[in-house]
Amino acid sequence: MSSAQPEPFGRLGDGTPVHRWTLERGGTRARVLTYGGILQSVEVPDRTGVVAGVALGFPDLAGYLASPGPYFGALIGRYANRIADGTFTLDGRIHRLPRNNAPHSLHGGDRGFDKRVWEAEATGHGVRLSRVSPDGEEGYPGRLAVSVTYTLTESGALRIAYEATTDAPTVVSLTNHSYWNLAGAGSGSAAGQTLRIAASRVTPVDAELIPTGELAAVAGTRFDFRQPRTVGLGYDHNYALDGADAAELSDPVSGRVLTLTTSEPGIQLYTGDHIDDGPFGPGAGIALETQRFPDAPNRPEFPGAVLRPGDAYVSETVYGFSTR
Repeated sequence: MSSAQPEPFGRLGDGTPVHRWTLERGGTRARVLTYGGILQSVEVPDRTGVVAGVALGFPDLAGYLASPGPYFGALIGRYANRIADGTFTLDGRIHRLPRNNAPHSLHGGDRGFDKRVWEAEATGHGVRLSRVSPDGEEGYPGRLAVSVTYTLTESGALRIAYEATTDAPTVVSLTNHSYWNLAGAGSGSAAGQTLRIAASRVTPVDAELIPTGELAAVAGTRFDFRQPRTVGLGYDHNYALDGADAAELSDPVSGRVLTLTTSEPGIQLYTGDHIDDGPFGPGAGIALETQRFPDAPNRPEFPGAVLRPGDAYVSETVYGFSTR
């Protein structure tokens, strides 16, 4: 029997209903919205047993509709991060995307997956969201059938599994855009918490945050988080991961620890410098977005982001919670 339970969570302006699913297992409580596939909240205990929410989010649907820019907790697609100049060429055909981060395309365009209402069904100790993105949606080719499953494991870890198939060649990179503050969402800046990223290389960017195509060593630079150290503001960069053990964030005061493992080749560290929404200000949370590399559709030297008919896009990221 599933432990996932849905409840009404308001309606969009056109009357479309939105539901919230609550998952609870292993000491973790997570809430997922059908609007945008949003991970609204994650609640876990500190070292003394005091429970607090550690993922930034709004208490009602109106908050998300009024402040879409930070992508709090959102399911991102069809392509996470930036695509330069809002264009890419695939099999000799040029595809033009919305330039919603002018002059570039960001997180799937004007109405990416974060602004769609998903179908939902209970599955085990989780909820499976699904939708079909039609050919040409936001400029992307191919009819893309997508499912994303949020599951809590017996130990209270949150597993997000992504799957997609297409009827025409396309590009895909799906992620979750949660911001984490292990001292508690709304408690102030997450700067000063301790971060480890298992990556010996980073993809440098130009002034508009588009990768230059290089893979630069982090050794001896401010990008080196191979050993745990305090993280400050000023990061919005993709790391080329060395393996599945991607990252760890910890808060020395509460004792809460977040670990990430992933099948993806990259992780975007964004320290939330530009957050200014509702109760949250700059640095209120740290985003760790597992992904294909930014602008990979225009960078053949980067790990592939092309999905073809007959193949399946499969990705998994697990967020583990503990204390020390």
